[in-house]
Amino acid sequence: MMKKYPANSPESMARLLVMLMMSDGNLDPREIDSLETLHIYEALDISRTRFIEVLHAYCNDLSDEADDEGRIQLVDRQRVDDLLDTVTEPKKQLLVATLALDMAKADRSISEPELAIYAHMLDRWHLSLDDIEAAYAK
Repeated sequence: MMKKYPANSPESMARLLVMLMMSDGNLDPREIDSLETLHIYEALDISRTRFIEVLHAYCNDLSDEADDEGRIQLVDRQRVDDLLDTVTEPKKQLLVATLALDMAKADRSISEPELAIYAHMLDRWHLSLDDIEAAYAK
């Protein structure tokens, strides 16, 4: 059972980024570094410490879901949908989708699980890459 955060809270948005970071089973140090350089903490209105707490809680929730052999399903459609449903405000969905894309590009490779979850995120929230570009083109 996943920890509950208030809908549209900084923690709910942070957890979606954590889910993407963890989806390939490899937490790349560059992804953590990118949180700082991309100003993700400020964008989400969350402290670095609180973000790390959300990361730890997510990892603990995943380990609680391990089967008898200790295997963990990193990409579970129901979990992904449940977590995506915690962010319902269109502006916040657009923000998370934009930050996720920036973060994924930071380690210069987007894994298949990251790409699959990201595509599902856009589809579930009815967003396109054009929406993201239009909202955040500088």
